[in-house]
Amino acid sequence: MKTTIALSALMLSVAVLATGCNKNDNMGPAQEAGAAVDNAGRAVAEETREGVAAADAAAERAGDRIDAAGDRAAAAADRAGDRIDNATAEVRQESREAAAEAKDAASDATAAAGRSVERAGEKMQDASK
Repeated sequence: MKTTIALSALMLSVAVLATGCNKNDNMGPAQEAGAAVDNAGRAVAEETREGVAAADAAAERAGDRIDAAGDRAAAAADRAGDRIDNATAEVRQESREAAAEAKDAASDATAAAGRSVERAGEKMQDASK
């Protein structure tokens, strides 16, 4: 803002000096000063439009970068979710396999205990004869 005001003041000074050095027979001093002020205003407006356009372009680029970062984060989250799903499925399968093995082992142990009890019973019967 200070730059714009300083630039406007400088342009007005140049315009006033130019009107004193260069006499145009078609315009009077007041008209020349008015034209100089108009020209300075146009120059400041053009510079302001350029600055706004540059700021808009920078904001657009920043928005694009933010969108791209969001897309990358979403893709990474999807990949992480897929990995978690795969790991969960593996754990479930391994748990099922471990439970089946434990069931088989318990069944084998029960059968072995039953055979031992049966032999002990047979021995006791033989001993009582």
